[in-house]
Amino acid sequence: MRLVIIGAGFAGMYAALSAARLRDIRGASPEEFEIALVSPEPTLVVRPRLYEPNPETLTAPLLDVLDSIDVAYIQGSVEAVDTQSRMVQIATGKGANKSLAYDRLVMATGSRLFRPDIPGLAKHGFSVDSLDDAIALDKHLHGLAKRPATNGRNTIVVVGGGFTGIEAATEMPGRLRKILGEDAKTRIVIVDRNDVIAPDMGADARPVIDEALRKLGVETRLGVGVTSLDESGITLSSGEHIETATVIWAAGMRAAPLTAQIPAERDNFGRLLVDRDLRVPGVPGVFATGDAARAACDDEGNYALMSCQHATRMGAFAGNNAAAELLGVSTKPYHQKAYVTCLDLGEAGALFTRGWERTVEMVGEVAKKTKQEINTIWIYPPKAERAAALASADPERVTDL
Repeated sequence: MRLVIIGAGFAGMYAALSAARLRDIRGASPEEFEIALVSPEPTLVVRPRLYEPNPETLTAPLLDVLDSIDVAYIQGSVEAVDTQSRMVQIATGKGANKSLAYDRLVMATGSRLFRPDIPGLAKHGFSVDSLDDAIALDKHLHGLAKRPATNGRNTIVVVGGGFTGIEAATEMPGRLRKILGEDAKTRIVIVDRNDVIAPDMGADARPVIDEALRKLGVETRLGVGVTSLDESGITLSSGEHIETATVIWAAGMRAAPLTAQIPAERDNFGRLLVDRDLRVPGVPGVFATGDAARAACDDEGNYALMSCQHATRMGAFAGNNAAAELLGVSTKPYHQKAYVTCLDLGEAGALFTRGWERTVEMVGEVAKKTKQEINTIWIYPPKAERAAALASADPERVTDL
């Protein structure tokens, strides 16, 4: 029997770890129960950190970890999923393709930045959505030092006032000064359609964010959209044109396109609706997890967000449950009552909240130290030591904050 996991992000990595853990507990051998993970590269891209400098360093190797737990790695991109015949078609490079049968499938395909059809966005916009995007932005920022010192050169516009947009914008003042010189006058502007920055953060946390933006001199343009981009800058729906050489798009996410091949119901973000065991109803043998799934966290109406915090735990439950069905043991309903946010605010520190009410627990440098620990330790893969790696994937304990 074979379990196939598509994706090597946080959800896919923990699905593989958790499935291997249960296989080990039940005493099944890798020969009788194969676990295969398919992805273009055997690396975890540390996506939550891509707003930082030196993005080329923000990956972690997975091959040794997968080898240590007897998970087969298959290099390639899944181009087609046939849920009737339980087959996936994998493009392995240089025009070669491979068919792989599965008994259970875990869709851990992640998400992509939503890029609307706005004139000039594809040509002139940057992002921190993928490793390649972040590297392209970093290269562009360093290239600014070779340009004449104009207002447009020293201005960065970030479109999107959510977590990604705030972290990208608050990182930019210090990042630009290191490139252009400590005396360079820089201008950072956040544009968002909402009437407030970070509308989901609530009344307790939002003043901390507003104060950080004021401290850093980050401007906002709220309640407006984007009409177009060109070489001279960005034009807003209000008619304002902001001269800039750098527009960073951080407005909205959608589930990866492969989820559309699963004949099931999806939400407005393209995520597959799943039951409490993370199965896709009506599609036998298929589970979805991480950013590919809309999953209830509890019985109070809270649903998992597109975040690594939810993806790691969801991945552990999906891997465990897919393996449990094949091994003939009970599944574990996914639940994630604990929820925290830790928002980087650049040189203004950070913000740490707990609960869906976003109760503020830490701010400033204290929160910054926690954010750095999360970014550099907590979200990285376990060491390639079998017992420790398997122990890290207990679904009941993953990201239990």
